[in-house]
Amino acid sequence: MVREKEAWMMNGFVGILAIIVLLVVTVLSFFETFFILGAISLIIAIVLASGITLIQPNQSVVVIFLGRYMGSIRREGMVITVPFSLRRTVSLRVRNFNSKLLKVNDVNGNPIEIAAVTVFKVVDAAKAVFDVENYESFVEIQSETAVRAVATNYPYDTFTEDEMSLRGNADEVSHQLAKELQERLTVAGVEVMETRLTHLAYSTEIAQAMLQRQQASAIIAARKQIVDGAVGMVADAIAQLEKDGVVDLDEERRATMVNNLMVSIVSDNGTQPVINTGSLYQ
Repeated sequence: MVREKEAWMMNGFVGILAIIVLLVVTVLSFFETFFILGAISLIIAIVLASGITLIQPNQSVVVIFLGRYMGSIRREGMVITVPFSLRRTVSLRVRNFNSKLLKVNDVNGNPIEIAAVTVFKVVDAAKAVFDVENYESFVEIQSETAVRAVATNYPYDTFTEDEMSLRGNADEVSHQLAKELQERLTVAGVEVMETRLTHLAYSTEIAQAMLQRQQASAIIAARKQIVDGAVGMVADAIAQLEKDGVVDLDEERRATMVNNLMVSIVSDNGTQPVINTGSLYQ
């Protein structure tokens, strides 16, 4: 792999001044018939002029001479670098890439539609130029590959707090996506600044069925939570009544009270009291 280094350069304005001086010397030498001196001055001026390079802010210029990497220049403005060299400009600005709408299967095998945006910038111009064929195309392909890889590791949705899902844990999924993508793009000298999911939905062919399944799962999860809470409430209520000496319950009366309390708490509709004027044993 190529490591970025600083290329040789000199101040562009000093170089322009030197070129002007050399051209003046060339003209005067030809008038004074000092052709050798004039030719040498002209050649040096041409050599210096071939190295003039303009660099805008947040750009890096990769200098290549006879197929060899000579270094990179990040200094903005006008400079003079290696003469007769090939110079490739790489933008260091922050950029966005919006992935296409991808259809993948989540960890449960359900087909989903997913898309993400990646915020990135080039931090090593040499790697971006030499270690990959086209770093922009490389970022696009690897971004979509990382989205597919992360989407297959999580379910679309879940109703338990101890399991992560694409819909319920967007921040954690985005962090994992950024980590996965950074591992893939380091070779290209690219830094991933942020990734976010921009679209997440079930595929159209199963959307209605999965909505019904999701609703059923939500109802079951809610019922389970209600029952778990009701059991705790009933146990606490009976324990408090017996502790305070309000009632003294045998097994049959205890079962009856538990049944009545559970019905009152769990029932969807308002319960109606039933007044018992006799005894449970009559």
